[in-house]
Amino acid sequence: MTAAPATARDTRAASELTKRVAFAVCAIPLVIGVTWLGGAPLAALLSVASGISAWEFYRLAIGAGSVPLWGHGVIFSASVPLLVHARFLGLFTVPVSLVMLVVLELLMVALWVRGSHGKPLEVVGITILGVFYTGGMLSFLYALRYHPYAVGATAGAALVVLPLVLTWATDTGAFVVGRAIGRRKLMPAVSPKKTVAGAVGGLVAGVLVSAVYARYALPPLAQLTLSPWSALALGAVVSVAAQVGDLAESMLKREAGVKDSSHLIPGHGGALDRVDSLLFTLPVTFVLLGPLLMPAPR
Repeated sequence: MTAAPATARDTRAASELTKRVAFAVCAIPLVIGVTWLGGAPLAALLSVASGISAWEFYRLAIGAGSVPLWGHGVIFSASVPLLVHARFLGLFTVPVSLVMLVVLELLMVALWVRGSHGKPLEVVGITILGVFYTGGMLSFLYALRYHPYAVGATAGAALVVLPLVLTWATDTGAFVVGRAIGRRKLMPAVSPKKTVAGAVGGLVAGVLVSAVYARYALPPLAQLTLSPWSALALGAVVSVAAQVGDLAESMLKREAGVKDSSHLIPGHGGALDRVDSLLFTLPVTFVLLGPLLMPAPR
C-alpha cells in the first residue's frame, strides 16, 4: 500500500526535474545569445524581465495584505536596466537628487491615494523594495556583460554565464540530492521540501562547477582566470546566495499564501520563480569578481 504513493512521488519528482532542465536548456541559450549581442537588446530583455518580476512581487505583497503602488513600481523597475544602458552609452546619468525626488513622489502619491490610514510609509517602503529587488538586481547582469575586465562580447558573455551555470548547478544538485537522501528539513516554516542534504548537495555542485568553469571556460573565452582557491570560494559563496535567494522568495510566497508567484510560465510558475536565485547571485558574483579575477596566462 505504501509503494504506490512513493512511486507517484518519484514520478512527479522526475517530471519536475525534467521540466527544470528543459526550461534551462531553452532559456539559457536565449539569454546567452542576447547577452552576447549586448546593448539595446540586452537592456530591453532585462527591462521586460524586471517589469514582469516586479508585477509578480507586488502581487505577493498584495496577497500578504499590503497595498503597494504597484503601477509605479513596475514602471520604475522596468526603467532601471534602460537607465543603466543609457548611462553606459553616456546619454544620461541618474543623479542622486532625482532618486530622492522619486521617493518624495511616492510619498505624495501614497498619502493622496491611500491616506493616513492606508499605511503610506509601508506602501512606499514595499514599492521601493520591489524596484531594488527586481530591476536593481537584474541590472547586474548588464554590469557583468560590460565588466571592466571583460574585453569583447565573448568575454562579457562568459562572465554572465558564470552565475547562470552556478545557479543552475546549485538548483539541480540540491534537487537531486534532496530527493535521493534528504531527510532533515532545512527551513520547514519557509520551504517544506528543502532539506539539509539538498543544501549541501547544491553547495558541492556549485563549488565543482565553479572550479571547472574557471579552469576550462574563462581562460579561452574571456582571457581571464581565477586561482583554484578563488574559484572554490566563489562557487561556495554564489551557491549559498542562490539558495538564500530561493528561500527569500519562498518566504514571500508563504506570507502571501501562494505556491507560485504567478502562472505565467506553464509548469514553472512565474518569472520571479525562475529568477529568484539570480536576484542574489548576479550582484554577489559582480562584487566578488572584481578582486578575484586575474588575466589568463598566455
